[in-house]
Parts: sequence; C-alpha cells; structure tokens
Amino acid sequence: GEMILAPRNLDYRVVFPGPGGANAVEAALKLARKVTGRESVVNFTNAFHGMTLGALSVTGNSLKRGGAGVPLVHATPMPFDDYFGRDYPDFFYFERLLTDAGSGLNKPAAVIVETVQGEGGINAARAEWLRGLSELCRKHDILLILDDVQMGCGRTGGFFSFEEAGIEPDMVCLSKSISGSGLPMALTLVRPQLDIWEPGEHNGTFRGIAPAFVTATEAIRTFWADDALERSTLAKGARIESRFNALSAAHPGAGLVAKGRGLARGLQFADGETAGRVAAGCFERGLLVETSGPEDEVLKLLPALTITNDELDRGLDIIESATDAALAA
Repeated sequence: GEMILAPRNLDYRVVFPGPGGANAVEAALKLARKVTGRESVVNFTNAFHGMTLGALSVTGNSLKRGGAGVPLVHATPMPFDDYFGRDYPDFFYFERLLTDAGSGLNKPAAVIVETVQGEGGINAARAEWLRGLSELCRKHDILLILDDVQMGCGRTGGFFSFEEAGIEPDMVCLSKSISGSGLPMALTLVRPQLDIWEPGEHNGTFRGIAPAFVTATEAIRTFWADDALERSTLAKGARIESRFNALSAAHPGAGLVAKGRGLARGLQFADGETAGRVAAGCFERGLLVETSGPEDEVLKLLPALTITNDELDRGLDIIESATDAALAA
C-alpha cells in the first residue's frame, strides 16, 4: 500500500516485509541489489543483522556465521568506527576498495550499518563518522541501508538513531519496538524512487499481523505526540552514564569503560569472564542483564524506555554491588 512515514520530514515508502528484523534486512538487501544490478554489500566488523542467510552474510559474529552450513558470500567487511583506535583515517580501507573496484559491477550495491552496534558490544559510531559514510556512499552511488532494528524507535533519543547525525539513509530497517507492545512486526523504509518491486515480487504470509498495526499506531500517537519520551530517554541515559563512570573511577585498575547512547548502554570489562561473573551476580540479586561484544565482555543495558527513575536506580544499585563483588573476588 501507499503509506508514508515522515517524522522530521523524512520521506520513505513503507514495505511490510515479514514479522521480524531479519526479514526487514533481507528485503533491503534484495531491493538494493535489484535497484543497482550489483551484488556485494559492505558491512562492518562486529555487525549483527540477523540469523537468515542474507542477513547472516553481513553479520560479523563467527559463532553465528558458523551455523549457516554454507559459504556466506557477497559481503565485504570493513572496520567500524574506532575499530583500530584511530590509528588509521576513517574509511582508509573502504576508499581503497572503491578505487580498486572502479565504476563497474565490482562496486558494492549497498552499505549496511548500525549507528550503535548492539550485539557487537554497544559500540556507538561518532556522528561525523556516520556523516562521512553517508557522503562516501552518495559520492560513489552506493545505497546506504541503516539497520535500526535494535536502536530505532526512540532507543537513543530521537525516533531514528541516525537523526542526531543529520543523515538520510536510502533504506531503514525497523522491527522490535516498532509494534509498541512486543508483537511481531517489521518495516523496511525505502526512498520512494527505490520502490521498484513488481507486484508479488517480495511477498509472504505473515507480513501484516493486525493487532501489531493497532498497537504500533497507538504507540506512535502516544509517545511521539511531543518530545517528552525523547527528553526522558536522554536524561535516563545520562543517569546510567554517570553511574558507570563513577563505577569505573572506583575501580581504576579494572579497565571499565562506559559505552553507548540514550538507553542503549554498556559497561565494558577487561574480559568476558569478568562480565559473565557480574551478570551472574546481578541474577543472584534479582536482575536479569545480558552481555555482548566479541568476547561477551560488555554488560549490556537496554531497559524499557518507560522505566521509572526509581526502577533504574534499583537496577544500577544491583549492578554496582555485583561489580564490586566480582572485582573483589
């Protein structure tokens, strides 16, 4: 159907690709290849885009990739922001790749990126890095796919996680929070001129779960009528950051690093074993918290955006006490 989603004057056509985030990614990859006539897609170190074959081919995690059972092709990994700790200029490898590829079919069809890598360890790209990536794509006629499945719908503050950087991706993948109540729903937003599907060319049975449309509409009406949710998300995020910075300062030798944006926050430990001990300690004290990152070394916080300050403080108190205990041991 002809439906336009346009917060902050962004003009996208909506594709309903299937019930989950990986479906939204698959739709974007298919369409990018169809539009450009090119095959390869550039992805980034420690990226996570889903568990189906196309999405898995642009995912970095070797454990998850190993489950594919076949070679995962047509993806070209590049270093994410700060991967080399600023030892190289931004896009050093990427620009070399584009020079070597020239203007032919070797050129990538698209780039797929998360503004904050969730599974990858709450790695937040700098706004200037995202702008540089967007400019590079535009200059070389490469489509920019923004995977906002985990970080969109207000998780970092604004409705889209890329608004702060001021970029306009060619396609945006949304799922998870878009339904407003945890019902299965996914959207792929595409620039209107990219909507070149033939009728029935991308279809499937479970694409429009009616209750999810109702809850999604209501959630957008309720939470995006004003900027109250956005302001509260940024304030709560700052609250977590200051607590994590204090915790890091209290354990100067432990190598703790506070990471993230909005209510996507991470506390990085020296290794996965320590982070695992902290997560176990949290569980014993009544808090469920997961880890992420290449070695599971990052304690990962994605609380409900509607969490109260009291609930947040209770959770942070538990994390603090579990961290103190784990590091003392």
